[in-house]
Amino acid sequence: MLKMEEVFLIKEFYAQGLSIRAIRRQTGHSRKVISKYVNSNKAPSYKSRPKKPGKLDPYKEYICGRLKEYPLSAIRLFEEIQEQGYKGSYSLVKRLVRKVKVTIGVKAVYRFETEPGKQAQVDWSEVAMVKVDDRTRKLYCFNMVLGYSRMRYIEFTLKTDTGTFIQCHLNAFRYFGGYTHEVLYDNTKNVVIKRALKAYDSTFNPLFEDFYRHYGFTPRLCRIARAQTKGKVENVVKYAKGNFIMGREFDSLDDANAQRWIWLKKVNSQVHGTTREVPIERLKDERFNPIKNRSEYIVYQTATRKVSRDCFISYQANQYSVPYSYAIREAVVRIHAGKLEVLINDKVVCKHELLAGRGRVSRDREHFKGLLKDIMEEGRKPYQKLPLMNFSGGDVQVEKRSLDVYERLGGGNHESGI
Repeated sequence: MLKMEEVFLIKEFYAQGLSIRAIRRQTGHSRKVISKYVNSNKAPSYKSRPKKPGKLDPYKEYICGRLKEYPLSAIRLFEEIQEQGYKGSYSLVKRLVRKVKVTIGVKAVYRFETEPGKQAQVDWSEVAMVKVDDRTRKLYCFNMVLGYSRMRYIEFTLKTDTGTFIQCHLNAFRYFGGYTHEVLYDNTKNVVIKRALKAYDSTFNPLFEDFYRHYGFTPRLCRIARAQTKGKVENVVKYAKGNFIMGREFDSLDDANAQRWIWLKKVNSQVHGTTREVPIERLKDERFNPIKNRSEYIVYQTATRKVSRDCFISYQANQYSVPYSYAIREAVVRIHAGKLEVLINDKVVCKHELLAGRGRVSRDREHFKGLLKDIMEEGRKPYQKLPLMNFSGGDVQVEKRSLDVYERLGGGNHESGI
């Protein structure tokens, strides 16, 4: 088939009065081909060449389907289709994800960069539901990011109380190998009970205040209605949800925290989008307060309980034995690092491994040693007679009546029906 410009050239020669033979000499085409086009009033039509499938085409349906379920990040989807055999570039995936996602307007914010070792940022996020002891519970995520290196740390919990909040800090400090000189927070009740216009006039949570004074770092509070000042950790929360949590299922709290170690190792070893450097490499330049220079801060969870007559206390629907000499006494239960301690009058009287689940019993035989003997000895004690009580009523005055009175009341002679 002739090209379009060749057809037009033949028609132009013919319009100028050239014969088919002359056109053949000019163009080199056969008489048959020239006759075909000079006698036709239609423009030549061509079938379009079949489009070669792109590298991303086989995965577009999968990507669109995933985005309909969850607003996943492009890097997360890129990694998923790589596992399915995708060999193309990340930029192709990024462009497709950008087109599919609903576009929203975002106000410009000023980016604050921090010096090595100066600041970390912390936030809570509610991320999913998880099965725990056959019950569906909310799963929360503690997030910390170092301002300079962009090293991330996350930890899943079932509670957001201050004790858990502090313990997550300690775990993050150990993971990083130290802690920054200041930490930036939103105005969470774990940190500040009453927020004043000037942060230093605020009333801090006493438990958290004891913690930060122990380690000597300075808590910084976001300006009211200006959460953007905590942008680095907000990005970590968003990234963790889109790149790790969404579309993933967890069998338990332990399963979620086991999977996060794999994710942390991966993301902290990848080039960061802002710094264009690897966080774990920049970590070497952080000028930390070494955690080893401080004594260990122990976080206890406490509760008040009464020891039962059969020498047990109840905690989270499980039973723990207590030495029998403390039956029916008031006690304090103290929880730390998977251990349960029972204190009476500020003295630790027993310890147990904290039980998982519900309806379980932790019984220490030593707690009942001697109980049967004491019961037997109590039973052998001689019976003590109660003293005979003599009561003296004194002189009691009784009215004396004639028997005729009783005869009248009784209706005279009465016979029983016997």
